[in-house]
Amino acid sequence: MPSAATNNNHVAAGALAHAVFNTMASTEATLERFAVLGDGLAAAIWQRDTREAQTHYKQPGHHTLSYYMGGGYRTSRGERPGLYGAPRLLCTMPDWHESSWMVRGPLRFLHLYFMPEHFTRRAVVELDREPRELTLADRTYFEDGRIGRLCEALVAMPWDGADHRLRANELAHATLSELLQSQSAHKRQDGRPRGGLAPLVRRRLADYIEHNLGGGITLGMLALQANLSEFHLARMFRISFGMPPSAWIAARRLDRARLLLRDGALPLQQVADTCGYADLSHFSHRFRDAVGVPPSRYRGILGVAAPLQSQTGVGPGGF
Repeated sequence: MPSAATNNNHVAAGALAHAVFNTMASTEATLERFAVLGDGLAAAIWQRDTREAQTHYKQPGHHTLSYYMGGGYRTSRGERPGLYGAPRLLCTMPDWHESSWMVRGPLRFLHLYFMPEHFTRRAVVELDREPRELTLADRTYFEDGRIGRLCEALVAMPWDGADHRLRANELAHATLSELLQSQSAHKRQDGRPRGGLAPLVRRRLADYIEHNLGGGITLGMLALQANLSEFHLARMFRISFGMPPSAWIAARRLDRARLLLRDGALPLQQVADTCGYADLSHFSHRFRDAVGVPPSRYRGILGVAAPLQSQTGVGPGGF
């Protein structure tokens, strides 16, 4: 492999603590494109052409979606004998999985890397489930038209520059929503999950937060809704929502702001007020820190991205 490609692999690997990416970077594979998309998401396009080589993944600690773009007809997974790759086939590799792959011949594929919390955080909002109950399914070589179209759209768009990466970020989030709906699996547990909030209380708190994002939400208010002490509410909330109350509220405010900017024409001050930010300056700073561009620029970029969403047939997702 050319030394320049090797250097690109090492540079990208240093910027991304993803074990599957780093494993690929240590093989003879050529890194064609790579981008950190924000929100703990990253994408890479790899090429391999080898007579025969083995690649091993062991509990990478993050999730990976793989989409075959070309070749792969003689590539197989040791734990799934008799299955071989082909263009438009998908693989999902959860954070806990272990696998051994025999690669033969040419292969070109897209990898989308994401952390478990960015996948299961959606469980509360989109599936009314607790994050600790779900994980990404471990699947090898399957077809899914909607996910495939999203992957093709991600491959077709440029990833360089803040504007392009923001569009790619939105598309990656839409892909995660599709994965949650069709490729999630129950985590293996002994008996019912211990601790946490009762499902009814969890729903009550989630609804209360959604309906009061425009105002000040305190731990005391949430504790009153749950009929718990503030201490116990904070501990049990973290178990059932996957993060502390303050982090959940901040994330939902940001999600609401992205939705309003993307799908509406409200003045920025009204968006800030609706989402519970102290003032427009506070909103702009928080939004830019989280997303990478100010709210006005985000609205302009995603307005341009609308035709792409109609082509894929899938919206940009709620996160």
